[in-house]
Amino acid sequence: MKEGSLEAPTRHPLDWENSDFLNKELIDKEMTRQFDVCHGCRRCFNLCGSFPKLFDLVDNSATGELDSVSTDEYGAVVDDCTLCDMCFLTKCPYVPPHEFNIDFPHLMLRYKAYQFSEKEVPFTKKQIAEVDRNAAVLGAVAPIVNVMNDVGSIARPLLQKIASIDAKASIPTFSGKTLIRQIKDAPLQINPLGKANGEKAVLYATCYGNYNETQIGLLAAKILAHFGVQVDVQYPGCCGMPQLELGNIQRVADGGVRIADFFAPFINDGYTIVSLIPSCSLMMKSEWPLMHPYHQAIQQLKMHTKDISEYIVSLINRFGLTGSLSSLGSDVTLHLACHARAQNVGAKAAELLRLIPDTKVSVVERCSGHGGTWGMMVDHFELALTVGKPVIRQVLSNNHTLFASECPLAAEHIRQGIERQQKMNARSTEQSTEAVTAPIIFQKMHPIEIFARALGIK
Repeated sequence: MKEGSLEAPTRHPLDWENSDFLNKELIDKEMTRQFDVCHGCRRCFNLCGSFPKLFDLVDNSATGELDSVSTDEYGAVVDDCTLCDMCFLTKCPYVPPHEFNIDFPHLMLRYKAYQFSEKEVPFTKKQIAEVDRNAAVLGAVAPIVNVMNDVGSIARPLLQKIASIDAKASIPTFSGKTLIRQIKDAPLQINPLGKANGEKAVLYATCYGNYNETQIGLLAAKILAHFGVQVDVQYPGCCGMPQLELGNIQRVADGGVRIADFFAPFINDGYTIVSLIPSCSLMMKSEWPLMHPYHQAIQQLKMHTKDISEYIVSLINRFGLTGSLSSLGSDVTLHLACHARAQNVGAKAAELLRLIPDTKVSVVERCSGHGGTWGMMVDHFELALTVGKPVIRQVLSNNHTLFASECPLAAEHIRQGIERQQKMNARSTEQSTEAVTAPIIFQKMHPIEIFARALGIK
């Protein structure tokens, strides 16, 4: 047996349809086995809240080993896991093909699935995860909802009491008009002189791109059209990541089949499926195929899906740049989202932004701490900011006025962390004899927004 593993990590299919998958006794046994390996290694101590919680349970136990930790305490470790996949892909030396066969995120997912099957998931969490239904209702009265959801609104304490969403946590705003509707009302004009003319792509709007920050999808579609790509924008439904976080695997698996079947005719007609949000790309490339290893449409979708930054970089590498890029007049700090890193395609957003002349791109490869809806909840918001502190410190120390993340939720979470840290720094300075200087105003943007600005696309 080799210590560690020199081979590329591989992932086993998720055996969620096996009758033993939800067997609590077998789950506890497997958790004890994998936790014991984690306890002996401790390489992931600084990734998220799960590992410090696990190690504290062991260290504070009677023997200082896992044998004196009750399995009843395992749920606390699971609760702090955001399914970011970073332990599997960047830290653990014992993932398959190593014989220890460690897959911590899917172990956490199995426990979450058990909790969901036993109706242990709170009603409010289930309702928050109904993304398409909620967006259809709230988007219809977006201006009112956005005011009520704003931090500091008189409605936020009530929302915290009802839904357990921390009153201090930023909530995504809703667009009054979906991305699909905007594209329908103002059809894209394909550039006949674009160097990628003849390429075909379907832009998967994703729930966030369709209902919330629609300008990201609109600019992405305009960039592809500028390059000459025949682009179609579609939204067959949410990818299911919010349901995956709850452990509702059946719902996720069924949704994967439905969406894969929807995109199959496009793929057969030569289209590439391009996803706007890294979490959705990861679902299509990894989670659905692991749930349905023999489903033809899902496996086909896996092979023909690209993240938006990944796709634009591939176009430029193959056909060259259409038009020219102008300097932004500012350098950029770029946060690489965990679910973008988990796709194993490289830092494509960084490659994209480094094409812009006279622009330094400083990359941050640490978790923002947000973890989807996890970081907005009362029980997790402060921990989420703590996990994201290394990112916040790097943004502040780089002093670049522009900062970006491929994950819009992570970007907003980082912005909140920056604002809080700047206030703390200001109070500290006021109490000292140092001269008080105005804090830098950081502008939050998506990499696609930055690239569009450099291309001159409005």
